Amino acid sequence: MTEPEQEYQVMVTSEEQEEAERLGDELPAALPVLPLKETVVFPESMTPLAIGQERSIRLIDDVVGGDRLLALVTVRDEDNETPAWDDIYEIGTAAVVHKMIRVPDGTLRILVQGIRRVRIERRVLDEPYLLGEFVELPDEVEETPEVEALTRNVQSLFARIIGLVPYLPEELSLAAANVDDPSALCHLVASTLRLKTEEKQKLLELVNIEERLREVSLILNRELEVFELGTKIQSQVQSELEKGQREFFLRQQMKAIQEELGEGDPEQAEMAELRERIEALELPEEVEKAAMRELSRLERLPSAAAEYGVIRTYLDWIATLPWGVTTEDNLDLERAREVLDADHYDLEKVKERIIEHLAVSKLRNDPSGQILCFVGPPGVGKTSLGQSIAKTLERKFGRLSVGGVRDESEIRGHRRTYIGAMPGTIIRALRDAESMNPVILIDEIDKMGADYRGDPASAMLEVLDPEQNKTFRDHYLDLPFDLSKVLFICTANTTDTVPGPLLDRMDVISLSGYTEDEKLGIAQRYLTPKQIEQHGLSDDNIAVSDDALRLVIREYTREAGVRNLERRIADLCRKCARQVAEGYGEQIPVDEAKVREWLGPRKFSGEARRRTADAGVATGLAYTAAGGDVLFIEAQAYPGKGKLTITGQLGEVMQESAQAALSWVRSHSEQLGLADDWFSVHDVHIHVPAGAVPKDGPSAGVTMATAIASLVRGLPVADDVGMTGELTLTGQVLPIGGVREKVLAAQRAGLKRVILPSENEHDLDELPEETREEMHFTLADNIDDVFAVAFAANGAAAATTPAAPTA
Repeated sequence: MTEPEQEYQVMVTSEEQEEAERLGDELPAALPVLPLKETVVFPESMTPLAIGQERSIRLIDDVVGGDRLLALVTVRDEDNETPAWDDIYEIGTAAVVHKMIRVPDGTLRILVQGIRRVRIERRVLDEPYLLGEFVELPDEVEETPEVEALTRNVQSLFARIIGLVPYLPEELSLAAANVDDPSALCHLVASTLRLKTEEKQKLLELVNIEERLREVSLILNRELEVFELGTKIQSQVQSELEKGQREFFLRQQMKAIQEELGEGDPEQAEMAELRERIEALELPEEVEKAAMRELSRLERLPSAAAEYGVIRTYLDWIATLPWGVTTEDNLDLERAREVLDADHYDLEKVKERIIEHLAVSKLRNDPSGQILCFVGPPGVGKTSLGQSIAKTLERKFGRLSVGGVRDESEIRGHRRTYIGAMPGTIIRALRDAESMNPVILIDEIDKMGADYRGDPASAMLEVLDPEQNKTFRDHYLDLPFDLSKVLFICTANTTDTVPGPLLDRMDVISLSGYTEDEKLGIAQRYLTPKQIEQHGLSDDNIAVSDDALRLVIREYTREAGVRNLERRIADLCRKCARQVAEGYGEQIPVDEAKVREWLGPRKFSGEARRRTADAGVATGLAYTAAGGDVLFIEAQAYPGKGKLTITGQLGEVMQESAQAALSWVRSHSEQLGLADDWFSVHDVHIHVPAGAVPKDGPSAGVTMATAIASLVRGLPVADDVGMTGELTLTGQVLPIGGVREKVLAAQRAGLKRVILPSENEHDLDELPEETREEMHFTLADNIDDVFAVAFAANGAAAATTPAAPTA
């Protein structure tokens, strides 16, 4: 079968017409039949055709080798690839093959010219191709005024259409005006317009010229009406639009066309689609009733109504939530341990606590219910632990940060009466997770605030309460939504700022800062390979030694976590990447010397040794949201009347500790070797540096007393000693919290000895073994025990191992 090569057929030249008439003066008794697909060839027109089927190629080869004459007949069913006699029309066109080209893919391209209209008289052969006897069907011509009028009408209509249709060249208008033969005019119009195959075949079969002209006139009038209507629609829509609004223009044009054609309203189609989406969901009964009620309201509203967009958006939110969609949990404890070990270094107690939680969940066959809260300094792996739990359970993971959130609507959503209203972060997180039982990490829960817009921490009470969140009601949806299958994990740097009722709903798991060996292990296993890959390097380009990593940890970072350590490793990788990009082909060894060359002078040194060289300065230990830290307390005296001045942005509790420390020292002046009137003629000023940072808490009492005693006695405090503990007016040292973080801070600062309250002895068991071996601890019952170590040239004490609360 054959397909057309061009959109329309081409009229013949005079030379080709003469040759065709010469060849077709007398048709042979039988003609080979070439079935045409979606193509009708008219007499006196030239048509390019593509030949692809094997039997059609053979037919063309035989025709070209002979008299070049064949019959072109259109098939009735375009999907029929091998048509027989009953599959083609009875009337076709006898034609001559003028040119043939063989294409490299094995197909042919031919140019044929129609000669005469013919009808099948007798079927001769079926194979190898159709061969039949044909008789000519001449035109029935009557020169009447009606024929003349119809001819001129066709020429006029065709000229108007040419002016409206972009795919017809203007030269056709001149060609049609110069055609005197009405039959040739009909053939020209039919072969150039994009008509249906059935219409073209009907025109070919009409032998009466007047009837054919009338049929062509009807077709031209119809096409002209469609083309003029399209132009009218385009001009109407264009006049309503501003320049550049292409998308809106297309929508309006489509709408206008549909209205003219009487097709369905697109808004109704949109409503039907929305109804199908809602009906396909597994909605609870209450939710389904509310959704159908709103959908019925929407169908009655005009699209220009103010409520239309509000209800449409509301129903979209209902349709996009994962109602009834859950993922299957993987509660394999051995795999959970492997995932946690692969993702996190050390943190043994935390991992054990997570495994225990999963073990209980396995027995209950439900990991949800209990709310976990990871508390620890920045950079110790709280967020990544949540991701590991999601990976372990093979659940979807969602994260939302509530740090700095002050509006209760951020959690519960805005009511639909407000412009731009949307659901709260909880519902949005579930929409993104596409599951009813994801792991959702609520980050920085200790940094939520409150103002006139409400208290988001109070809104969290319902979210994080397993007894209430089965029917959590977002303000926007105003429908019950089951959060009981969600595993919520919260993170915080400290629990001090978390409201008591909210903290009571969570199972707190503390993560302390890392020791030097732990940081080294993390850098070796995770940070260095990650940064090497992110900087486009490989092990063939760079080799970072353990000594170099230890130097970075000691002299270029001082933190509880490992974020700054990762930044410094990234700095080293960037330096290496530059050398590799500049053509350095060998592996670059990064040792201590290279670290100092690339990172510059050390950022942290033995500050305690320098700061405590003078009398009146003592080294204390503090616990902050960023982990443990070293605190220097300075005391100075000058002539006065015994007044106490305190600076450094200290809180009330810390100011009271300073007053208590001064009172103890004054009451023991004789014991300290002072004159009775020393405090009568001197004012004392206590200052805690880093004055821009607020400080509070009772654990600096012994440090303040030591600083004042050092000042009045003129004896410097030992430069390798750090201390912490609350002091009473009777000189007793009371227990404090955050022992592990404070001891690790002392270790990072290079201190060798730490003074702790004796009642904190049990906290030493929680310290890492390497810290217990490296540090010396003094357990003090009273301030005299503190002075014995602080003012000694060397000191030793008991040692033991980590963990502690805060003070």
